[in-house]
Amino acid sequence: MGLAGIAALLAACSGSGGGATSGTGGGTTGGGTADTCSLVARQDWAAAQLREWYLFPETLPTALSPAGFSTVGDYIDALTATARAQRRDRFFTFITSIAEENAFLASGSSAGFGFRVSTDTIAQRVFIAETFEGTAAFAAGVDRGAEILAIGTSTATLRAVNTIIAAEGSAGITNALGPSTAGLSRVLRVRDTAGTRDVTLTKTDYALLPVSPRYGAQIINDGARRVGYLNLRTFISSADQPLRDAFNTFRNQGITDIIIDFRYNGGGLVSTSELMGDLLGGNRAASEVFSFTTFRPEKAANNSTRLFRPQPQSAAPVRLAFIGAAGTASASENVINSMQPYFRRNLALVGTNTFGKPVGQIAVDRAQCDDRLRIVAFASQNSARQGDFYDGLARTLDVTCQAADDFSRPLGDPQEASVRAALNFLAGQSCTAIAAAGGTGLEPQSATATLAPPPPLLLMPDRPDPAQRYVPGLF
Repeated sequence: MGLAGIAALLAACSGSGGGATSGTGGGTTGGGTADTCSLVARQDWAAAQLREWYLFPETLPTALSPAGFSTVGDYIDALTATARAQRRDRFFTFITSIAEENAFLASGSSAGFGFRVSTDTIAQRVFIAETFEGTAAFAAGVDRGAEILAIGTSTATLRAVNTIIAAEGSAGITNALGPSTAGLSRVLRVRDTAGTRDVTLTKTDYALLPVSPRYGAQIINDGARRVGYLNLRTFISSADQPLRDAFNTFRNQGITDIIIDFRYNGGGLVSTSELMGDLLGGNRAASEVFSFTTFRPEKAANNSTRLFRPQPQSAAPVRLAFIGAAGTASASENVINSMQPYFRRNLALVGTNTFGKPVGQIAVDRAQCDDRLRIVAFASQNSARQGDFYDGLARTLDVTCQAADDFSRPLGDPQEASVRAALNFLAGQSCTAIAAAGGTGLEPQSATATLAPPPPLLLMPDRPDPAQRYVPGLF
């Protein structure tokens, strides 16, 4: 891939991780022979791209035969095992479908019930963390705070959640909920404020709204103070206009205290994260640095500096509170890290520690095989050249405030525990700092089985589809 192709990719792919191209990218095309898409040809192609672009080339094995690996993904996992053991590439390099990823990153298109699932493997319980509008779950009234008690293909085959987790761990819940296939149905026994009932849900194709029309953007009246609140679910192209609309309202209303709720935001397009920085940068000059992008030394010609580009809708906040959790990763962390040097103690991370992904991927495509290889190829830093937050952002920020994710209240509710803590910080109150342990909430189950992460965590399959990578917990 030439430099122009990489530049085009970086304009669209995820900064500080998770990202994607908005098209097919400038990818390599392979040999064009009849066996171009054979398993071994695809494995050899993936290995060659890693040796060309991987940010940590010294960690790649000098020789590793693909013969013992039954999938391209398994071979990639083996090639990147050393960097993963060092917590520098925790399943960030992967193979995916060009068509499926493009569909999601353009409009949030995917198939599912339309909710996020959070699991507490210690208590052996499963909850709905969030439900998306226009989906089967939303239509059935299954919303945030509902507990899933049992799952089955019919009422006769319902299995209790605690039984599933006891026998199979959290992977059993993934298996019980089934693949992301439109038309697949499951019966769920749920308990919420309306009581306990059985509901039959069928997975459908839908477009995820990146900013909820219910609670995604609002102004909270907190006593005599007015605070802007924005909940961004993921960084995709269709988020750009809702973001502009929200910040235009904040600007016109003279809002100077803003809460950005990233607690479930697993990343996405760098172009959208940069737009969010611009919209938060009404006080920033066009000569000031939002972020630096740095490739490995022999690829340094691709390094870039992103300056702020204030927009007509840009607000000029004085204080910022970012709500984060273990599911906060990638582009969402990059926004927080990039704003930190300009706000210092007027910025806080509220909730729990973030995942820890200060690196980003380029996308290399092999169109004839519908293969997109996401390669960790660059690191992101803020204007102070800070970017080493592999264990989450908590220990790198001047102010953090510990708070729970309160499933008993809607997102955006001023009495929800994390929103309340954010409001208290903006009001100048003191708080208990977040313990700076490494985030683990996005790793596949097989990678976290021995880590004993604190509950609850958003459920992530071993091999997530494109939507699940950017919207952790999605089913």
